[in-house]
Amino acid sequence: MALCAAPALYAQTTLSAPSPTATLTSTSPALTSAQIVEAMLRHNQARAEGLRHYQSVRHYEVEYKGYSARIGAKLVVEADYDAANGKSFRIISQSGNSLLIDKVLKRLIESEKDADQDKSVTALSPANYNFKLTGIERVADRPAYVLQVEPLVDSKYLYRGKVWVDAADFAVAKINAEPARNPSFWISSTAINHLYTRTADGFWLPAQNRSETRVRVGGNAVLTIDYGKYQVEEQGVGSRE
Repeated sequence: MALCAAPALYAQTTLSAPSPTATLTSTSPALTSAQIVEAMLRHNQARAEGLRHYQSVRHYEVEYKGYSARIGAKLVVEADYDAANGKSFRIISQSGNSLLIDKVLKRLIESEKDADQDKSVTALSPANYNFKLTGIERVADRPAYVLQVEPLVDSKYLYRGKVWVDAADFAVAKINAEPARNPSFWISSTAINHLYTRTADGFWLPAQNRSETRVRVGGNAVLTIDYGKYQVEEQGVGSRE
């Protein structure tokens, strides 16, 4: 089914704890793209090690509108991350079209599990992407470097577009992109908009995703994910909400 190609950028999660406040005073970047990417990788690697566990309740929804059809489906899922065991998911409730539930939403969760097994193939890094710095903009009233990214290979787990990197924490704050590889002949285009949130504990985690897919034979599908409120536990600190 063509609609199952509507992706979410689950694999691009960046985890970063607080760092000194950015000192940018203009729209002129203070760093090169290579320096920004290096700092992002360094900060993420070091601070991801401090994340022990998180949990949230996600809301998945997909709606397809065609010439003579309008169908939809929803899933409510408890997502659990553990540093030792990775991610796990538990479906709390489901409703709507059974084909969309099985072929789109549940398959999306399975794809996230698969991608989590080898993060190197999905990492936002020079091993997978070329980067070009295009300027500085504000995301959620925080300065962010804007990077144009191009995948080195056409992979279903990679994308091309723009990435906003927070100038203080060097974590991904926003992504606007399209898949590096068209997952199906029946799909003409997919636009992905992804936002991250900085939790009270200082970690950056997915907040919202909206992906709109246009189908060649007519109609379009819109996938939305609300990642919910996180309960985060740091290494050696204990659980805090």
